[in-house]
Amino acid sequence: MTLVTIKRGVAFACLMVLASVAPASPPEGIGPQGVMLWESPRDLPELAFEDGKGEPLTLADFQGQMVLLNIWATWCGPCREEMPALDALQASLGGKAFEVVALSIDRRGVEAVQDFYTDVGIEHLRQYIDTTGMAGTKLGALGVPTTLLIDSRGDEIGRLVGATEWDTPGMTAFLEETIGHSTEVSL
Repeated sequence: MTLVTIKRGVAFACLMVLASVAPASPPEGIGPQGVMLWESPRDLPELAFEDGKGEPLTLADFQGQMVLLNIWATWCGPCREEMPALDALQASLGGKAFEVVALSIDRRGVEAVQDFYTDVGIEHLRQYIDTTGMAGTKLGALGVPTTLLIDSRGDEIGRLVGATEWDTPGMTAFLEETIGHSTEVSL
């Protein structure tokens, strides 16, 4: 059995589990690199975390912006590979209308995230941490990395389980279009 076959099998199993635990609408379609797009926006639970300075935040603090919420950990190999692409995405699209929120679930605290960012060369992502590790559970994430696409009203409109290349031209164009639509809807 090849690694690709194993990865496809794991991805399929994750999708089947996600489908069985997610009571909301089924995916309307699949976006670039396997992003599942929901037929209708999904409410998200209250989610508390901190920024790199220890200031408390919730997803409501990002109201009015489209958010790419990436649940990750410093000990996760695929997360390590994915973070430079998320950093590049934040550098190219980040601003008033869009932010990549890379939310670490490391229980070792913000120091572990700071060391990771320095080690990997992350320059554009802000540091966010959930030391309780409950963000993934509350959001129904089956593992790390799991990424949620959240519209400017704070509703989940898509999800990707696993790592991907977030800074490809196709993904960037998709996100630019989605950001534009999300901004129009919130007006």
